[in-house]
Amino acid sequence: MNFNFKEIATATMVLFAVIDIIGSIPIIISLKEKSGTIKSGRASIIAAVVLIVFLFIGEKILGLIGINVYEFAVAGSFILFFIALEMILGIKLFKQSDENLEMATVFPIAFPIVAGPGSLTSLLSLRAEYSIENIIVAILINTLIVFIVLKTSGKLQRFLGKNGIAIIEKVFGVILLAIAVKLFTSNIQELFNN
Repeated sequence: MNFNFKEIATATMVLFAVIDIIGSIPIIISLKEKSGTIKSGRASIIAAVVLIVFLFIGEKILGLIGINVYEFAVAGSFILFFIALEMILGIKLFKQSDENLEMATVFPIAFPIVAGPGSLTSLLSLRAEYSIENIIVAILINTLIVFIVLKTSGKLQRFLGKNGIAIIEKVFGVILLAIAVKLFTSNIQELFNN
């Protein structure tokens, strides 16, 4: 086991910024009102399982279609870049549907809000640079954060207010933008070196 606090912290921050569970509080509140209840534990466990399974088999899936981790990481850096722009500029580039509200626990909370295209792409991008056990710890930390936010979403919304949520989103947007640039530069070099 090669646990590294710096890798765990960075991977945790990347996933926290991409999942953006704090920014999703208004969506969660709306889903709770429409569907009646959200099973916080179940949603968190399903999301964690999806993320961990993809961490292990995502690379094999890519291998089947002839793409290596560095190419995927470069593509992932673009997705992170656009997600960061959404967060910083307050624009919506990716549309989310809120249909099937009776299944709100699994869809859209576990997938795609938590284990969505951004977080799945981030996992493989991170895997190109960090040890797998550090990424798993980061997934588990984020799953715990998601669980806490789902359980306390109403209180958090009242405590942070719209401005508080907006500020958190902007700050993590800038961090995510910097991480996207770092992922791009380090993996584009690997592509040219191979």
